[in-house]
Amino acid sequence: MSDVLAELATTLEQRKNAAPEESYVSSLYHKGLNKILEKVGEEATEVILAAKDLEAGGSRSEFVGEVADLWFHSMVAMAQLDVDHSEVMDCLAQRFGISGLDEKAARSEQQD
Repeated sequence: MSDVLAELATTLEQRKNAAPEESYVSSLYHKGLNKILEKVGEEATEVILAAKDLEAGGSRSEFVGEVADLWFHSMVAMAQLDVDHSEVMDCLAQRFGISGLDEKAARSEQQD
């Protein structure tokens, strides 16, 4: 999976230098972070709706496609902010073997 993410990250980085009329990603970069985040929010909502539909007997491929869209737009936001996908992968890896309840409690303590 990380090979796909690495390849996507490379493509997203290359699109930063393209003209906005040349690619969808370039047009998002040109419109700025707020537009990118708007797309992330839109895709998150679509994931929720597709999940509810799937639970009710709807399309599995629709749900998978919406999650892919959310991941994609999240990676565009990360690229815009110069955050490498490996940082997220490392964060997830660090959480292995830690209770989700303990991990969440530790984050709450750090914010206080």
